[in-house]
Amino acid sequence: MRTGFDEFVRTRSTGLLRVAFLLTGDRHTAEDLLQEVLEQMYVRWRGVQGNPEAYARRALVNRATNRWRRRRRRPEAPLAHHDVAEPDHSDGVLVRDVVIEALRALPPRQRAAVVLRYLDDLPVAEVAAALDCSEGVIKSNTSRGLERLRAVLGPAVFSTDRGER
Repeated sequence: MRTGFDEFVRTRSTGLLRVAFLLTGDRHTAEDLLQEVLEQMYVRWRGVQGNPEAYARRALVNRATNRWRRRRRRPEAPLAHHDVAEPDHSDGVLVRDVVIEALRALPPRQRAAVVLRYLDDLPVAEVAAALDCSEGVIKSNTSRGLERLRAVLGPAVFSTDRGER
């Protein structure tokens, strides 16, 4: 096994899976996405060791964006009764589902900017590096994304002041 790769996967895979889930909106797709990125990182581990987490985030965003592009070209066909969603056994987490649906409605770049900036708690500079664009573009995308989320979620669910509810 490559030096440090096991430790990186052990310590960061949960956080990276959360980012992948928020980018895709689907647990299974997020797991597949993260697996693909980790396979890519394993092969390139020597070149990635400088900042593996930043590399992983950028790779997740790029692969998620490519999946969205591919999905637009070839829509997936449902599998009839096999395509029924399983209950997630967390009836008390309705807000999470509403937020995930609202995130899914955002354009890919806005979604990625909002997820990395506010849900993965990265500074603007790191989000800009992950999305390979300027900090101004990140600020613009997050502002537009938050505006759209506020419109969909309303003031009861979406609040910038953590003391409000």
